Amino acid sequence: MHYEGDIIRPPSEADAIILQITTGCSHNRCTFCGVYRKKKFSIKDLQIIDEDIAFAKAYCKRQSKVFLADGDALITPQPHLVAILTKIKDHLPWVNKVALYANGKSVRKKGVEELKQLKELGLTRIYLGVESGDPEVLQEIDKGETPESLVEAGQMLKDAGIFYSVTILLGITDRLKSKQHCINTAKLMQKMKPNQVAALTYMPLENTPLGQRVKSGDFKLYTAEEILIELRTILFEMKECKTQFYANHASNYLPLAGRLPNKRDTLITLIDSALSGTQSLIPEHLRAL
Repeated sequence: MHYEGDIIRPPSEADAIILQITTGCSHNRCTFCGVYRKKKFSIKDLQIIDEDIAFAKAYCKRQSKVFLADGDALITPQPHLVAILTKIKDHLPWVNKVALYANGKSVRKKGVEELKQLKELGLTRIYLGVESGDPEVLQEIDKGETPESLVEAGQMLKDAGIFYSVTILLGITDRLKSKQHCINTAKLMQKMKPNQVAALTYMPLENTPLGQRVKSGDFKLYTAEEILIELRTILFEMKECKTQFYANHASNYLPLAGRLPNKRDTLITLIDSALSGTQSLIPEHLRAL
């Protein structure tokens, strides 16, 4: 496989064939993210991708999923992406799921009809980084989105019939904005209606603007208790949201998973137990990105 730089993928894609069809991230300005800081965004040549698909055809017959990397692979021009999905379909017929990362801009740029075309060719899942539903926080972290633009992107994915999972971040803003971040994030989830919501906890990287604020002491990391309070607030406010909720990423203090609204009260009870000290937390040294 022709991999350039570090390759990341969602935890649920651990057993997928990873095809790197782009390098870096087309946005690459989020203040908290350092994954692609050293990579110049580019779209990889089809010949290289053909060679990787040929490798997968020969050596990856036990893997039934493909994940298209890097960050925001959906920004790939439609003819290029159509060619890749077609070749996966033709040369890896045992693959039944194809997924990728996207941002709101790339979703809106495709539009519903192009998204439907991609679904017909085998694209089954999109991971969308949302981080927050609060307009001030989105601006603060330089997400390049507003709650309204994210709702529009989510609706397009719904209309195209593509399963999509969104990520939200705990501990990402100054404490004075914590409550509004949580309440507005919950409101956004109820408007977007994603198939899945994954809550991660912010962990600093030195090669990022926010990481430098942590290093200088200008931004204080949240305590485990403060993170749990944010998590509880978001779940409490997601009263009408029908989705699968996860907070089991390695960055989190308390692994949680459950279907909302059915398991909402159960998850809140677990958080309350952790806050009271009767439920153990993941030790600090075992947390990771």
